[in-house]
Amino acid sequence: MLLEKNRRPGVKILMSGGTRCNLTHDTDAAGIVEAYGKSGRFLHSALAALSPAALVALFEADGVATKVEPGGKVFPVSDRATDVLSALMQRLQRSGATLATGEGVATIERSANGFRVGTSARTLEASQVLITAGGKSYPGSGTTGDGYAWAAALGHTIVPPRPALTPITTNTEWVRQLQGVTVTDVLVRVVDPAVDHAKRRVLAQRRGSFLFAHFGLSGPAPMDVSRAVTGHPRPATLLLVCDFLPDAREHALDERLRAMAANDGKRRIVAMLPGVLAELSPNASVDGLPARLVAALAARACVGEDQRAAELSKNQRTALVTAIKRQAIGVSGTRGFAKAEVTAGGVSLDEVDSRSMQSKLVAGLYFAGEILDLDGPIGGYNFQAAFSTGYLAGEKL
Repeated sequence: MLLEKNRRPGVKILMSGGTRCNLTHDTDAAGIVEAYGKSGRFLHSALAALSPAALVALFEADGVATKVEPGGKVFPVSDRATDVLSALMQRLQRSGATLATGEGVATIERSANGFRVGTSARTLEASQVLITAGGKSYPGSGTTGDGYAWAAALGHTIVPPRPALTPITTNTEWVRQLQGVTVTDVLVRVVDPAVDHAKRRVLAQRRGSFLFAHFGLSGPAPMDVSRAVTGHPRPATLLLVCDFLPDAREHALDERLRAMAANDGKRRIVAMLPGVLAELSPNASVDGLPARLVAALAARACVGEDQRAAELSKNQRTALVTAIKRQAIGVSGTRGFAKAEVTAGGVSLDEVDSRSMQSKLVAGLYFAGEILDLDGPIGGYNFQAAFSTGYLAGEKL
């Protein structure tokens, strides 16, 4: 029996990937493990049971053709998350399992026969229980952290949950004024200025697309480093240091700006900059550094909107290089669980047997998915981990 507290199943599937559902990433099991860092080794057995290729084959066998988009994300060809949910519902019907919707679990206790599960409608006895209640991200979809209390009551340690893959907020006004501007390729670092050691000062970094919003910063790069912000005791002391031209070295940019000033002295600096920057980053389009952003960065370097290239001083040139390559943005916090794609923290991995997903503390109790202390980057990694751990647990039940 599958108990679902929502009136309809698969709410998070339907809303994921902009309602397209990013099933997995175009990589192998080793690529998924590597993406998870230290906790990735916990996934070895789960990925052996259901690798990314096997997951794609599983859905395609149920009529969901897939495609790989630039960057490695795997989506249904139809771009419809409803097709993914339909395939899962077909598998559910073939399995002979019973789906009970609108029936939330209140308690899970040990009993003489295994477990007593109290729901909003009845009490059930079960010899085995698999908890896949998710984390606390997007609570409006039903994931409100219920499973943590059940696991804790059964003796498990809960690593404090915190938002991950969530937008980052700032009080920096010029950033908020760029609402709607998208940059295709930015290297974002989370920096703790209070740390003396240069290498340790960088808490996380990610290169990817970047969106300016009315509250601050969103898009894959800022969201992927947000776990470092939510995990810091004083997030408002942190800085996001952004390299808006990651393919170019600072000295090359400085030389190109110097040549611009010497050879095109009558032209406005702000008008010339997008083309100049595109020359130094052949893998990015000119649209990657739109005019509004260029003007804002120039203003940060005290370069006037109507200033001519011949008027660019050495100090302004240095400041412009810094504004483009090492732009520091103050952090005020994040948008929290309400806008987080996944939850960091959860049931401690030390207390779960990775070969079966069974609890090491309570026989017959299993865990899978986001309730575990597992969170990966954007790009289908979290869905793959959920599918693989769920698949392995199902095999072992």
